[in-house]
Amino acid sequence: MNKVWKIKKEVLKLIMESSKSSYPNEFGAFLRAKHNIIYEIILLPGTVSGGSSVLYNLLMKPIDFTIVGSVHSHPSGFPIPSRADLDMFSKTGDVHIIVAYPYTMNSWKAYNRMGEEIEVKVI
Repeated sequence: MNKVWKIKKEVLKLIMESSKSSYPNEFGAFLRAKHNIIYEIILLPGTVSGGSSVLYNLLMKPIDFTIVGSVHSHPSGFPIPSRADLDMFSKTGDVHIIVAYPYTMNSWKAYNRMGEEIEVKVI
C-alpha cells in the first residue's frame, strides 16, 4: 500500500522562497518527516547549485531515518524529473518534490522513488 504524504504549508513556502532566492540556479535540500508529514528541510554542507543541477555532497548526509526524500527546483519552469533526478530518487528516499519557476504554491509536483507522480497534500 502506498503511503499518503503531507507537507506543512510553511515548509512548502520556505522551499518556494529558497528557490526564488537561488534563482537562476537550482535549489536543493532533503526532506524530513514524521508520521508521513514533511515538517522540515535539511540543507547539506557542500551542496553546489548551478543553472541546471544541484550536486549534493552525500557524505554529509546524516544517518537519519526521518530523512524521507529530496526537494529541488527547476528554473526552467517544468517540474518534470530528468534522468539524473530519477537516478537520485531511486537512491535517496520515498518522496521527492520538484518546484518550478515562478515558484508558486501551484508550480510543483511530487514523485516516488520510481519517478511516478504522487499526491502530497498541503496541510
